[in-house]
Parts: sequence; structure tokens; C-alpha cells
Amino acid sequence: MTSATWRHLPPAARAIAVAAVEAVEAARARDAEAYDAAVDRLAALDPEQAGRVLGAVVRSLLEARHPDGLDGDDIRAALEHAVRSAGTWRDVDPQVMVVLLIGALGIHETDEDAPVSPRALAAHAPLLIDDLLQHRSFAKLLERAFTEIERAELHD
Repeated sequence: MTSATWRHLPPAARAIAVAAVEAVEAARARDAEAYDAAVDRLAALDPEQAGRVLGAVVRSLLEARHPDGLDGDDIRAALEHAVRSAGTWRDVDPQVMVVLLIGALGIHETDEDAPVSPRALAAHAPLLIDDLLQHRSFAKLLERAFTEIERAELHD
């Protein structure tokens, strides 16, 4: 488990951080039982807030991999790799991964006819993050995401 305590965060943000870290760590360990429990906790939280935090982490990871910018081929490659990697131990819906990827980049428009459930997003986001992380620290990226969100809220 991570050594971050998240005590400095407000309760709602702390709950997101704890559940997200548990889910990503379980994904890294390929521990299905721990993953399901962490996803249940993550899915029970405010989906908009959790999505904003996890989306910021995904965006940060994609930007770090592609400092000169992303194109359609880069997004497709990230999607294919994440689906294949997670598919070795979980059922993965590629469409949910697409929603997560393009949503993190701010280019996704909500499909009113076929919305993706908060549970599905909570179940796939840690898988995507795990695949994009490689050897980076999720806790540090999560901390950076909270700082970025706080800064954006102060300027709004």
C-alpha cells in the first residue's frame, strides 16, 4: 500500500484518493478480489468528482508520454495497449476505455442515448491508469491532480 495518508485533503477528496490508490494497486498486483472491493468503494463516491480526479491523472500520463502532442494514432495505440493489458485478467469494454481516454483529453461529448455507467467508469479507470503508469508513482500523480484541480477552482 502507498505511504500517502491524504490527511490534508477534504473528506470527499480523501475518499477518492484512498479508493483510487487501492484500485490501482490492486490492478498492478492483478488481485481481482481486492480490485473488485476497491472499485465498489470508488463507484460509491461522487462520479463527477472521481472522474475529474482520475481524468486529470490520465491526461497527465498521456501528456508525459507525448510531450509534443497526441494524435489519433497515439490515442488508438494507448487504447489498444490498455485493453490488451487489462484483458489478460479482467473483462474490459473497449468503448468504456474510449470514453475515459477522450474524456480525459476534454474531447468527449456525452452520448445521451448510451451513457456509460459510473460503475463501468470506476471499473475501467484504474485499469487504464495502471497501464499508462509504467514505473511512475500513482500517489505523486494523484497529488498533482488534486493540486491542479484546486488551482483551477480558485481561478474560476
